[in-house]
Amino acid sequence: MKYFDMYIYLIFAIKIGFIIMALTHLYLKIKGKTDSELDKKIVQWKEKIEFVFIFLMSILLMYLFNPRKNNMHMIDVESKLLLFLFGFILIFTANWSSFLKEAKWFQDFQQIVGNKNK
Repeated sequence: MKYFDMYIYLIFAIKIGFIIMALTHLYLKIKGKTDSELDKKIVQWKEKIEFVFIFLMSILLMYLFNPRKNNMHMIDVESKLLLFLFGFILIFTANWSSFLKEAKWFQDFQQIVGNKNK
């Protein structure tokens, strides 16, 4: 097995760990146990795993799109899926509230719609 394939599988394992932590947090939230010690640890581990995933994906992007080498032939189905998931996660974890509160066009839109709060 090549190192690249092992790296891809490692990223998948990290992603599965993140999904398990997110689902566990969601389950505890539904049960009303968000203040429990277990939920705090789950959230902490979920954030750590998310950081590791983003870090590993950043290294993968730098490797695949290195301008000094042509590694485009290495982008297989698994790599495409990881890149898709990475984009999906970046969109959902972005700080949308600060973007929308500070955007001039959004404030204008709120005034047009009738929301006078800025």
